[in-house]
Amino acid sequence: MSLTGTGALVDAARDAGRGVGAFNVITVEHAEGIVAGGELAGAPVILQISQNAVRYHGGRAEPLAAACARLAETAGVPVALHLDHVDDLDLLHRAADAGFGSVMYDASRLGYADNVAATRSAADWSHANGLWIEAELGEVGGKDGVHSPTARTKPAEAAEYVSGTGVDALAVAVGSSHAMTVKSARLDIGLIDEIRAAVPVPLVLHGSSGVLDDDLRQAVAAGLTKINVGTQLNVAFTAAVRDALADPGLTDPRRYLRPARDGVAAAVAGILRTVSGG
Repeated sequence: MSLTGTGALVDAARDAGRGVGAFNVITVEHAEGIVAGGELAGAPVILQISQNAVRYHGGRAEPLAAACARLAETAGVPVALHLDHVDDLDLLHRAADAGFGSVMYDASRLGYADNVAATRSAADWSHANGLWIEAELGEVGGKDGVHSPTARTKPAEAAEYVSGTGVDALAVAVGSSHAMTVKSARLDIGLIDEIRAAVPVPLVLHGSSGVLDDDLRQAVAAGLTKINVGTQLNVAFTAAVRDALADPGLTDPRRYLRPARDGVAAAVAGILRTVSGG
């Protein structure tokens, strides 16, 4: 297969009342594990490279994006490539040439009026360059401590925001939080249903790692479509590396990266079976 558009995967899942998993990529092993997990579950995957991950790679998005694109060519399931949590306009403007089919533009730290104006401009540029665009309102994104589990998206304001910005999907604050290593977040299922009724575009959940499987199933049934997962994969990856490095004589990185990659694949498959009805 070749790369599939994020919008096509999200729209198909929304029409079917299913979720589609979007997973954070930091290393090539993450990407390989995510694709393998999609193949295990028989479900499409969205590979997400965040602005922070690009910084980790010295500001170069292109090499990791190219590796993801080549993985998609040999994958047994549809794979999309998404640039996540971007506020650097230079990076945004490199996205299409780097092979990304979609971006998540993050103006959440701005006040409402400035957020709308900045996101409208980003959406206009993205659409003119063939990119599907996701955005967030207020505290929705929740990275770097911004998002409290008590933050909530107001349905009427969300509808106004989508109309004012022209974005293709909206991340909403309904009780999750980024970087959770335990599944203790409780989602407001009733609010999800209200936002879905008010907003014409697909809804996105950030911070899904901290959400119980049953809550994720209910949230998808209530109207969430794109389910973002990062921390849960890193927990699995790091646990496998720690276990392998208990052998003091181990020096070959393949002997700890292989189980780390397999751990990511297993985690991805489990999440996909939860959100896609598999």
